[in-house]
Amino acid sequence: MDGRLVETAEDVSKLAFGFMASKALFAALHVDVFTVLADGPKTSAEIAQKTGIPTNRITTLMTALTSVGLVDRSDDEIYTNSPGAAAFLSRDAKYDFGDYLRYQIDRQMYPFLQQLNEVMDGSLDPDAVDSYQHWMADPKQAAIYSEAQHAGSLGPGKTLARLVDLKGAKSLLDIAGGTGAMTIRLLEANPEMTATIIDFPNVSELGWRFITEAGMVDRVRYIPGNALEIAWPTEQDAILMSYLFSGIPGGELPRMVSDAFDSLAPGGRFMVHDFMVDDDRQGPPMAALWQLQHMAFTPEARSVTPGWLTARMAEVGFTDIQEHEMVPGLTRLIVGTKPG
Repeated sequence: MDGRLVETAEDVSKLAFGFMASKALFAALHVDVFTVLADGPKTSAEIAQKTGIPTNRITTLMTALTSVGLVDRSDDEIYTNSPGAAAFLSRDAKYDFGDYLRYQIDRQMYPFLQQLNEVMDGSLDPDAVDSYQHWMADPKQAAIYSEAQHAGSLGPGKTLARLVDLKGAKSLLDIAGGTGAMTIRLLEANPEMTATIIDFPNVSELGWRFITEAGMVDRVRYIPGNALEIAWPTEQDAILMSYLFSGIPGGELPRMVSDAFDSLAPGGRFMVHDFMVDDDRQGPPMAALWQLQHMAFTPEARSVTPGWLTARMAEVGFTDIQEHEMVPGLTRLIVGTKPG
């Protein structure tokens, strides 16, 4: 199966049971298997001793992890991390991605999918549909989501700072900027720039801790509130919307583009980073599945393509519109300039 073509019963089975592979990954993160293996190969019994989990459960888990390529097993029943697991899933890894998967995806995003069927056929009471706004009103859920998102956004933020030249920009407006991971990376790359972040009150409170730890309290301010409802500061040199378009109703997107144009100073740059599928809507698979997952808690969300977004930006007056791949196979970055 090449990721698009499904021809046999085996292909269908692989898709149908993919959720089990996800839960195997989450279970391994829950008991820190990849961290346990970070200091060297181990048998199931040794992993069981380190994690405090019965050997029979570890053996079954390690067999599943081996089958999907997350760990390697030698002939003498010794396990090692795969290269990807070693690089991204151990707590000791430089680019540890585990908390993003462990908390946000496993504990929050995955349960959302239980309401997807009812969202699709419209049988779920609108008041019962979970949403970002409901989520962020709960301090505990806001903390889980935001801290995991921060860990998962620092890497893409570094890529963003490399792709977009903001030399000379003095002000950045980060719409729904969360805990400020992207802002921190952009300010690191542009020492003369200051930033304003708009996000829900609980998120803003959490974000201030990360801004403080980054030593940027004199360069960042928060405006607590719903970015769809409050007024934005104007005459900005750069505006960023990262992971916003996939989490709000599709009918709001043209207004977001128009409001960004109005809030920029002449020559300002508008950056949209999000899950986007190809214009022919044949993939990539990961981006398409992420968009579907977001629809479970934003039923009116739009499946965005680069061509559609580029056209909307051109309609309101943006020029020199460019497209970049950010997270390969998953997210894109569209950048436009306000003339002036």
